[in-house]
Amino acid sequence: MKVLHVITGLGVGGAEQQLRLLVRHLPVDCDVVTLTNPGAVADGLVADGVRVTDLGMAGNRDLAALPLLARLIRSGGYDLVHTHLYRACVYGRPAARLAGVRAIVATEHSLGDSQMEGRRLTRGVRSLYLASERLGRSTVAVSPTVAERLRRWGVPAPRIAVVPNGIDLPRFRFDPDRRRRTRRRLGLPDDAYVIGGIGRLAPGKRFNVLVHALARLPLDHWLLLVGGGGEENALRRTAHEAGVADRVLFTGERPYVPDGTPGPDLPSLASAMDVLASPSPEEAFGLAIVEALASGLPVLYASCPAIEDLPPQQSAPARRVPCGVEEFAAAVAATRARGPAPRPVPEAARHYCITRSAAQLMGVYTAAVSPSSPSLQGAPST
Repeated sequence: MKVLHVITGLGVGGAEQQLRLLVRHLPVDCDVVTLTNPGAVADGLVADGVRVTDLGMAGNRDLAALPLLARLIRSGGYDLVHTHLYRACVYGRPAARLAGVRAIVATEHSLGDSQMEGRRLTRGVRSLYLASERLGRSTVAVSPTVAERLRRWGVPAPRIAVVPNGIDLPRFRFDPDRRRRTRRRLGLPDDAYVIGGIGRLAPGKRFNVLVHALARLPLDHWLLLVGGGGEENALRRTAHEAGVADRVLFTGERPYVPDGTPGPDLPSLASAMDVLASPSPEEAFGLAIVEALASGLPVLYASCPAIEDLPPQQSAPARRVPCGVEEFAAAVAATRARGPAPRPVPEAARHYCITRSAAQLMGVYTAAVSPSSPSLQGAPST
């Protein structure tokens, strides 16, 4: 089977990293098209031997991208097109149909109750999404929570498949030597208690809550923010105004695997932390939380479908905390008061192994390429 993945961009983000990891584990021939921004993940895919094409799309309304993408799909002889993220879904699904490909799958990575990828869920956003969704055979939700949101939007239940995000468990396994090396590299004091925050530096992630919480904690507490985004300058100002700028470290975007760029990779940074805090009130999955669990970290979170949707028998060292400054400060203090503990991989993290996710996705692919796929019910013909 020959599959083309179409994604909006390939900067360092959860969906982008997930795509790279999936391509490594899918037993099919994969190419990737990015509509714009061929960033660090594009470089990583190329290093993995994957062909990556940058469509050079100028913006959301660059309609010239549609026939260009259709020609690329047609010339590639693909059996299936898999789209990721909103713009890629809106352009990729009709382009695939224009190219004569009927086996179209889309993964919904970022649908919240009130926003998608940081954009407000207006009637226009929803209408455009649903119009293009009908052109595909299946929409993959990364969690049962997202599947329910899609159903409420109007996506027919038979067209929705739940395939959770997956992680590379061995890569995140806690390593005390890696922890020591990374903390030295970051210039952290030996006795520093490190609160970690991982994700795009955007208003919706509410990392400002952690900055203000840090100001209410003892001076040996530090905040390590891993990620890039437009909110970084505002967070730096907040840290300065709160008097904690000297205890907040910004690493910028960091790769899932070493890529030759200066600085530690994401698993090394997770090893350097003592607790992961996620104050985001609205998540589609909570990949950073699962990665932290795989590193044996205790987790404090405001929203995480990956934890909330777990089977009852699969517990995790994670505590739900209201998204408030005082609440997170108190939760961090309580976590530290319990003292250091071993950092085994909990069963909750094992539930999200990437090999399991890839196998589930192959089931979706197999159904999509079948001419009798039941997910075609209600889909328009061309």
